[in-house]
Amino acid sequence: MHENRETSSLTDLQKASPAGKGKSHNPGTHGGEESDGVVVPMNPANKVTEQLAEAAEPGEGRTPTKENIDPPRTPPAQEGPRVSQGLAGVRQRAKENKQDRFTTLLHHLTVDLLRESYESLEKSAAPGVDGVRWAEYGIGLEGRLAGLKDRIHRGAYRAQPSRRIYLAKANGQQRPIGIAALEDKIVQQAVVTILQAIYEVDFQGFSYGFRPKRGPHDALDALSVGIQRKRVNWILDADIRSFFDRMSHEWTVKFVEHRVADTRIVRLIQKWLKAGVSEDGEWSETTVGTPQGAVISP
Repeated sequence: MHENRETSSLTDLQKASPAGKGKSHNPGTHGGEESDGVVVPMNPANKVTEQLAEAAEPGEGRTPTKENIDPPRTPPAQEGPRVSQGLAGVRQRAKENKQDRFTTLLHHLTVDLLRESYESLEKSAAPGVDGVRWAEYGIGLEGRLAGLKDRIHRGAYRAQPSRRIYLAKANGQQRPIGIAALEDKIVQQAVVTILQAIYEVDFQGFSYGFRPKRGPHDALDALSVGIQRKRVNWILDADIRSFFDRMSHEWTVKFVEHRVADTRIVRLIQKWLKAGVSEDGEWSETTVGTPQGAVISP
């Protein structure tokens, strides 16, 4: 394999080139033309117990179906944490050299990127085991982020366990959700932004899962247009049962290492995998799986 020792010193975040996990679900590749509106029922809010009401997801309607099935590849136009000039170089290198392994990535994790990551988080989200909410962390934010960045680069950063709650599913079962501590969310979002610079260039236009500015409704839009406009003989609907609960930590790291050779980034991922979960005040270690709901999980 080729080694890429990308060491760009340009780390200032530029507003003009957004990247990272945004709040919009409308990919930039959608054309301006829209098909006729379709009648689609509103999806119900997740059922949760009264104690966990703050974690419930509100119901969400749908806009008319959009023409989003044709582009073969999606340009990385995203909201949320914005790509630095250095990360733009990483993305270009990843696009041109599919076998390159990136050995120096952590220097892209700056106070600016941490600040952008903090701002992109859901402000009303339930707190993790630390009990810290978004607004509370914002008091003295610059000092907090500077200290956090220093701990990360010194290797002194420690991941906290995720707080486990359960959301009721339509089939009567319960879905385990892991709520990370706020500081862990910030670092995870920053690492996601860095990793997206490498992996986003490999996705095809028909890939919708866990991607910036894309979501289930966009996939349904594409499916609707495909069924109505193209000759379709069959549709396959498949699901991987309990995928996040059964992910192998060892193989997850191996897959990351195909492109990421910066051991500091790999160690951060391993810390989150090994952080475990806290349920009813009791901590338990996780040897497989990753908490659903965590920023870094997808």
